[in-house]
Amino acid sequence: MSASVRCAIYTRVSTDQRLDREFNSLHAQYDAAAAFIRSQTHEGWELLPEKYDDAGYSGRNLERPAVQRLVSDVAAGTINVIVVYKIDRLTRSLMDFAKLIELFERHGVSFASVTQPLNTMTSIGRLTLNVLLSFAQFEREIAGERIRDKFRMAKRRGMPLAGSAPLGYDRIDSKLIVNENEAQQVRAIFLKYLQFGTVKSLARHLNKHGILTKAKHLKNGGMRGGSKFYVSSARYILRNRFYIGEIVVEDGTVKGTHTPILDRALFDAVQHRLDMQRWGLNMGSATPMGITHRQNQLRLNKPAK
Repeated sequence: MSASVRCAIYTRVSTDQRLDREFNSLHAQYDAAAAFIRSQTHEGWELLPEKYDDAGYSGRNLERPAVQRLVSDVAAGTINVIVVYKIDRLTRSLMDFAKLIELFERHGVSFASVTQPLNTMTSIGRLTLNVLLSFAQFEREIAGERIRDKFRMAKRRGMPLAGSAPLGYDRIDSKLIVNENEAQQVRAIFLKYLQFGTVKSLARHLNKHGILTKAKHLKNGGMRGGSKFYVSSARYILRNRFYIGEIVVEDGTVKGTHTPILDRALFDAVQHRLDMQRWGLNMGSATPMGITHRQNQLRLNKPAK
């Protein structure tokens, strides 16, 4: 009688849509893999009860809960064979796949695919797996290039589809909408710079009054931004042509489809002072033309809660 071969099934889908259905893609992958294992009963294959399902995770990296549990169990020696419906369910990265195969071989674990008659028990099987995964990675890179081209063309037409919304705007349904409270902060930041005369003094003033950079909530529950201002982050706002309705492209600027929140005279005055400081020229604290003394004394209040 053949020795027992403990088999684990790994399944993955890149979106969590339609997973509430009675029978979804994860179920289909699992059932096909389970039937494949049953077909190898004469070789002693037995299906382990533990399930390794990743719903809503990309195959671009290994930062997935079920994959991490699978790796831990492989290292613990509780698995002999890993079965997937298709190779790219496990990973789409050739580098990650090479790491996994090395781990599997180190612990005497084989790998099998239901829809591709391949396994890692033979050299030809390993070669074929690498070739197939190379094509999978090539396909992903081509798709990535198409997406980047799409964003690049949209940007040249004045439609920024990607990237975080700058301070003063919120991204809603792929559109940038003016956040009036933040827009007032942006205008005040430009005026305060002209009043103080240096970016360092501006950053110090913003931090003293508790003004923070634009915060972005991430899908993993974390947050990016929402921190104090440094000279670099303050200068980035002062140089951002987005506030006057322009978008910077490879060879210049184009008119954006978003609503500008800054007067061009104020923006140009700030650029002129920044340029003078860049060349080490002292402009004093004179108020530029078009910017009234009353505006220049605008108080920079904390954002409304």
